[in-house]
Amino acid sequence: MSEIIDLTMAEHRMRGALDSVRREFSTIRTGRANPSLLDRVEVEVYGTKMPLRSVANVSAPEPRLLVVAPFDLGSIKAIERGIGNSDIGLNPQSDGKIIRLPVPELTEERRRQLIRLARGMAEEGRVSVRNIRRDEMRDLMELRKEGEISQDDERRAELELQELTDVYIKRIDATLTDKEAELLEV
Repeated sequence: MSEIIDLTMAEHRMRGALDSVRREFSTIRTGRANPSLLDRVEVEVYGTKMPLRSVANVSAPEPRLLVVAPFDLGSIKAIERGIGNSDIGLNPQSDGKIIRLPVPELTEERRRQLIRLARGMAEEGRVSVRNIRRDEMRDLMELRKEGEISQDDERRAELELQELTDVYIKRIDATLTDKEAELLEV
């Protein structure tokens, strides 16, 4: 039975969903300068859209300042436009060689908006985990119908799968709680 019913793939996929939520959370700004804030920014250069990291180096020399140093100075205007068009709420300031992005204090209203955004991302992660559970349950049902496992084995595997699902949903919830606390920190 243990050879047929292997939940390590389901666990691997659920871990991927949790990692995805954590990566998404890292792109939400919290009032502190963090280069990962610009991970979702796309810039149109050389006739195509590219991630900002492909055309510039991003650093945080101070707690409230991001510095974007383009690899090609000719792309500085496109980088400014890309940052300005993104939803991160930072205003680029250029001196012709580098772009400075001062990170202002978050207002209470903006904090609440970011918390709503984080909750939406967490819900997407929970839905992903539940979809993985659904797919695995369907596979177990097919195995039972084909006679490869017994009904008891199917039931035991379903219970293990539900426990695994609960663990990963709790981890997503804990990650959300940490992010909310970080956003509310003044």
